[in-house]
Amino acid sequence: MPAVASARSATPDVTQSLARRAAGLRAGDLPERVRILARQCLLDWLAVTLAGAREELSDILLAEAEEQGGRAAATLIGHRLRAPTQQAALVNGAASHALDFDDVNMTMGGHPTVPVMPAVLALAEARGAGGAALMTAFVAGYETLCRVGALVSPGHYARGFHNTATVGSFGAAAGAANLLGLDAAATATALGIAGTQAAGLKSMFGTMCKPLHAGKAAQNGVLAASLAARGFTSREDVLDCAQGFAETQSADFHPERALADPPGGWHIASNLFKYHAACYLTHAPIECARELRRTAGFAPEAVRAASLTVESGAARVCNIGAPRTGLEAKFSLRLTTAMALAGLDTASLATYSAANAGNPSLQRLRDRVSVEFARDWPHTVAELTVTLEDGRRLSSRYDSGVPASDLAAQSRRLEAKFMSLAAPVLGEKRAAELAAAVASLEDLKSVTELTRLAVPE
Repeated sequence: MPAVASARSATPDVTQSLARRAAGLRAGDLPERVRILARQCLLDWLAVTLAGAREELSDILLAEAEEQGGRAAATLIGHRLRAPTQQAALVNGAASHALDFDDVNMTMGGHPTVPVMPAVLALAEARGAGGAALMTAFVAGYETLCRVGALVSPGHYARGFHNTATVGSFGAAAGAANLLGLDAAATATALGIAGTQAAGLKSMFGTMCKPLHAGKAAQNGVLAASLAARGFTSREDVLDCAQGFAETQSADFHPERALADPPGGWHIASNLFKYHAACYLTHAPIECARELRRTAGFAPEAVRAASLTVESGAARVCNIGAPRTGLEAKFSLRLTTAMALAGLDTASLATYSAANAGNPSLQRLRDRVSVEFARDWPHTVAELTVTLEDGRRLSSRYDSGVPASDLAAQSRRLEAKFMSLAAPVLGEKRAAELAAAVASLEDLKSVTELTRLAVPE
């Protein structure tokens, strides 16, 4: 008997349990802290989507959507164009992950907002739903994908799957099902439809396919919930069954983790926002380098060597040794560390360019950075030791996996990030109006009050 089936025989039906949770969530169930975090996720998502809408991959997907045509039901963020719900979820989801500047949750092992928000927003707009319904559906999807991630981690990601794509498909389906008002049985069916579509390979990191994964997950979720609402059939135990998602795609099966309540009761409380426009596993090294440069004030050419220690799993995620493009630069521990040591603004989109990747002085500094991939090392912790030409040795340690405790301070930081990304697309006035709409999300009678502001005048 397969190991997963054996473990499953003595456990509750995870699919059914998660379906009941997602279907039963209501706006009144959300405490104030969760509502604040949901608004922060939406604001950050709009920021990175507006900026990502200018990327080449977004232009390609936009051209494909225009050629396909269909009922103009939902807004394409950053464009004066509307599309069918599935196309909108695909294009907006891909755009929001194009810059790899979107949020992270370590429980699900990927990016939680980019698969869920495009799905629920497209359906909410198409159906005239209000802000409270959008928020509730988003949280339902967010919590579901974290529980699915906990179910199959770490084996799923280690096997080469991109959790944002695969686990994200379940979150998008759960959120979309909540938005459509499906009951628990129909939601379980939607999860089954999502599970048979879930795909995405880590080998695609550094190419346009990585952001496409987020868009496909969102599209999968919209299709899954919409078909389930029409009576389409599927397995209602896709996470548990023999030859189902867990058994085929992971060596791990942890129902106790999937069904346990996290500290504080909500997985969204562990959301991590990005303030550097690169892979999240480069953030702790960047912070180490920034701290050493800030405290010691050395010039880049004064660095004789830099020794970085990170968890071994990063070797298969962000270890492009000699990146050639801006996109590859985002997945290079050595280059992003060198950028920070050189004082470059790692929050700026312009920093991640082919010109910087090919800059001789940055390349020399990059080649002085060595990386040790340590086993039994905290996933989000980095240690950096810099040896200067004058013989001094400087060390720093940073953990990028600690969620903010001060939500007001986090809001201010996210608002600054939002304006820096949204204003160049929308203009200062319209960007400020969009931020205000997000701040009053629960009071919006229709999400069109928000989406109409998410396109240039």
